[in-house]
Amino acid sequence: MTIRLRSHHLLCMLTFVGEGYTPSFVENYRRIAGRLSAGENIEIVEGPDDICAPLLGDENPHCRRESVAARDREAALALAGLIGSAIVPGLRIVPDAAFLGKLRLAFRNGRIRSACCGCEWSELCTQVAGEGYPGILIGSPP
Repeated sequence: MTIRLRSHHLLCMLTFVGEGYTPSFVENYRRIAGRLSAGENIEIVEGPDDICAPLLGDENPHCRRESVAARDREAALALAGLIGSAIVPGLRIVPDAAFLGKLRLAFRNGRIRSACCGCEWSELCTQVAGEGYPGILIGSPP
C-alpha cells in the first residue's frame, strides 16, 4: 500500500513526536508513522490526505482551507529545490533513511521551513529539530 500525503506533511512528518489536534488524529498519525517507518511509500496528493482523515468530519475542517493549500504550495516549492524534482500530485517517494536525513538536515538549517510560517506547531518542530530530533516517530534521527 501507499500513504497519501499532501506536500506540507512531508515537513510535518520530520518532527512528529506524537502530538496533534485530537486523540483520534494522533492515533491515526501514529499508525501512519509506523507504516512509513516500515518502508511504505508516499504518494503526493492535492488537498486532504491520510493524515487529515480524522479531521474531515468536523464542520469546517482546517485541512480544506485555502491557507493550508497555500502551505502545500510553499512546501512543494521549497522541497522541489532540495530534491531536484517537482512535488506534484502523483509523485511517488520512498521515505528511506537517505531521503529523511536530507530533509531533516535542511529543515534544521531552515532551508525548507518557509511553509511553516504561521503554523501553530512551528515552535514544537523548531525545538525537536534543534535538539537533534529526539523522540521522532518516523524513521530515525540523522
